[in-house]
Amino acid sequence: MDIFLQQLINGLVQGSVYALVALGYTMVYGILGLINFAHGEVVMIGAMAALAVGNGLIALGLPAGLAMLLGLLAAIVICMALGYTVERVAYRPLRHAPRLAPLITAIGVSIVLQNLAMMIWGREYHPFPPLISSATHQVGGAVISDLQILIVLTALAIMGGLLFLVHRSKLGRAMRAVAENPAVAALMGVDINRVISITFMLGSALAAVAGVMVGANYGIVHYYMGFILGLKAFTAAVLGGIGNLRGAMLGGLLLGLIESLGAGYIGDLTGGFLGSHYQDVFAFFVLIGVLVFRPSGLLGETVAERA
Repeated sequence: MDIFLQQLINGLVQGSVYALVALGYTMVYGILGLINFAHGEVVMIGAMAALAVGNGLIALGLPAGLAMLLGLLAAIVICMALGYTVERVAYRPLRHAPRLAPLITAIGVSIVLQNLAMMIWGREYHPFPPLISSATHQVGGAVISDLQILIVLTALAIMGGLLFLVHRSKLGRAMRAVAENPAVAALMGVDINRVISITFMLGSALAAVAGVMVGANYGIVHYYMGFILGLKAFTAAVLGGIGNLRGAMLGGLLLGLIESLGAGYIGDLTGGFLGSHYQDVFAFFVLIGVLVFRPSGLLGETVAERA
């Protein structure tokens, strides 16, 4: 029972990160019908930028917690600028191109960002300073740290704020109008380019927060950290129903729980043949299962193909 509860806690923490990243995928897809496979690299850039700024401020004598908080704010600004640039340079010229062209471009942008990060920060793993104290609490035999509590609560607050923005604000109405029918939205006075750019920037800001969460939770960051994380977040978005915000949140949390519980019990289920380091296979089994049995996802709806 203790193992189950511990894996449940770990899954909620990991799922919260997946959900934040999946929201970036699903917002872009909902408006453009584009899978932005470079989104995982934006997560990585956010973590690296926060680390660079935070370490610089620590060297100037600031406390580690305050320095990393300022590093997070700087990373959000950097990632929003990166998201705007990627949309403006790489995706906007291909907005009316065949679907394969922006998909290939997204993979190309991902490779470019990986190599750019490798040239700037190198190939080695970098230690990530702690955001808060590492105090732990006992919950029914399981252990949860203050950082894990902060990650889950922050993710839930951000996801709730995003839902409020999309469903209760003028910008949110414009975003939903563009997602429904860009041509009609333009006739109604909506600046489509502005809405799409803001969508990319919002998704990139969420990616920056997720990158710092991952770095703080594991204590290290790496130029390649965004690739697998991006694939898993994409799986979470597909699981919940890509294009659906609530679906992305649900898919992220479910995928985190499935992966964590699978990692905790895969050794017992296979007689020790497979260990917990095989936990990544569960995400891709989920992706295959969803694509085969319910391509629209848990909360998604089948929609007509855009012209």
